[in-house]
Amino acid sequence: MIRSIGFAAAFGMMAAAAWAQDAPPDCSNATEEQLANMAQQEMNFCAEQDWMDMDAVLNLAYKEAMARMKSFDADLPKSERGAEENLRNAQRAWVTFRDAACAAEGYAWHGGSAEPMIIYGCRARLTRQRNDDLAQMTAE
Repeated sequence: MIRSIGFAAAFGMMAAAAWAQDAPPDCSNATEEQLANMAQQEMNFCAEQDWMDMDAVLNLAYKEAMARMKSFDADLPKSERGAEENLRNAQRAWVTFRDAACAAEGYAWHGGSAEPMIIYGCRARLTRQRNDDLAQMTAE
């Protein structure tokens, strides 16, 4: 385990040193040709950026959905409230599901250099779907 951590740290430092000379890839404006010529490390980076962007959108969608659930609860007697709690529980369960499902999807490339890209891509895809679900909850 310590050997793996040391290797990961060394790899991270090499990657940082490589990017210190060149800026990280511009994932959002890359052409198909640029994407086709990316090294695996760059593709992994772009997949992670896509997931992080979707996660930021998810956080906003969740806040909006939570505000909506709180407003539902506010109009109900205390004994009938539960929208806020149910959404919170559902979101926690969904995050657990997403992470496990994407880890499983990544096993087709387990140990390979493309595994992170597959996992991040899965997380971005499922997060986009969850964003849509939350948006439907807040639609009037």
